[in-house]
Amino acid sequence: MLMLGCDHGGYELKKEIIKYLDENKIEYKDFGCNGEAVDYPVIAKKVCNEMKKDGSDKAILICGTGIGISMAANKIKGIRAANCADCFSAKYTRLHNDANVLCMGGRTVGPGLGVMMADIFLNTGFEGGRHLRRISMLEDE
Repeated sequence: MLMLGCDHGGYELKKEIIKYLDENKIEYKDFGCNGEAVDYPVIAKKVCNEMKKDGSDKAILICGTGIGISMAANKIKGIRAANCADCFSAKYTRLHNDANVLCMGGRTVGPGLGVMMADIFLNTGFEGGRHLRRISMLEDE
């Protein structure tokens, strides 16, 4: 199951992502917010900790720029969050980096692009091979 969360800066984009998920019958668990002001580190921690506990393999996090929420998510062991603002990055962060959390900026990414990046992220696998060694290096820290 996909984990999903945002702060107030990402709320409008999250609503568009939810429409896409519902239309494609993709199961998700929404950790808020619902438009109210919240701190992005709180949402990142809730989503990523639940992701690890639940055994989910992917999450989408959204804040104003995607930067803060990705920094907060990457503090959690086992999380490989990537802040993306284009389709190429959304694809290759899965193919080469095995990112398990897509972060986006609700104030920097339009709804059409955000939905395209979510689709790419959710439907692109990890190549493995030479990239697996590099991912293992991240886990050693």
